[in-house]
Amino acid sequence: MAKKALICGVTGQDGALLAELLLKKGYDVYGTSRDAHMSRFENLMRLGIRDEVNVISMVLTDFRSVLQVLSKVMPDEVYNLAGQSSVGLSFEQPVEAMESISVGTLYILEGIRFLDRNIKFYNAGSSECFGSVDQPADETTAFRPRSPYAVAKAAAFWQVQNYRNAYGLFASSGILFNHESVLRPERFVTQKIISTALRIAHGEKVMLELGNMEIIRDWGWAPEYVEIMWRILQHDNPEDFVVATGKSVSLEEFVSITFSELGLDWRDHVRVNPELFRPDELAVSMGDPRKAEKLLGWKAKNYVEDVIRRMIEEKAR
Repeated sequence: MAKKALICGVTGQDGALLAELLLKKGYDVYGTSRDAHMSRFENLMRLGIRDEVNVISMVLTDFRSVLQVLSKVMPDEVYNLAGQSSVGLSFEQPVEAMESISVGTLYILEGIRFLDRNIKFYNAGSSECFGSVDQPADETTAFRPRSPYAVAKAAAFWQVQNYRNAYGLFASSGILFNHESVLRPERFVTQKIISTALRIAHGEKVMLELGNMEIIRDWGWAPEYVEIMWRILQHDNPEDFVVATGKSVSLEEFVSITFSELGLDWRDHVRVNPELFRPDELAVSMGDPRKAEKLLGWKAKNYVEDVIRRMIEEKAR
């Protein structure tokens, strides 16, 4: 019989890409949305897999709803990719961030424990938990979260460890650094940069407004990152893994590469807007993915230049 996977948050970039991957691997895929009857599932449609995914309504902050879905699907694997996904938005909606990420994760873990079945659980952790670092972060690096989003992700991470140690659940976290594709919402800065640069290249008289361009991030290619989510659950033991390319660049470099790809000088088209600065910002984010390569055989193939080139090509279609 085919394995059953439940993807919480199937409407987002990672959820849709993971659904595509698991379908190719022969899984029966179930995906949740807060209201499956009203959701448009645009990313699933864009990937051409909407009819192959069994969609179901689930409210992460309602334990009864979570338990009902788990009981109905009885999945072999659960991937928790749901909850608030924007660092910037979390400063405006901190309670929603904590509830949807931390409480939502707790409800899934408790539901799996309650059912007492051999369900493997993957939790979407975040590099934001590390805060700003002066050397590449690995699985032993201390958390110093600096946003409501990061605080919630850190709480969820420790909940996963607690349930793994206390109850023997196969529960693992992938601590993912930034990973991009054209399936990202427009509010994400990489999408904003690529989209605006393409508009300028096509003759539109617009300016790209950005906040702090000195921040340093590790940007990877999202389709590669969902592959390791699956690999983490195929590993013999439940463990946590840092997932990154190992190469970090500034936002200014990201912008420069993007505009250069289109034959433009970014300095003619970009304006720094102080209103776009966050209340508290990570200066440097760097990851050390050597454990993932050693134990899971995973290594990034696409680095920031490749990511930008791929996004431009897909956006231009």
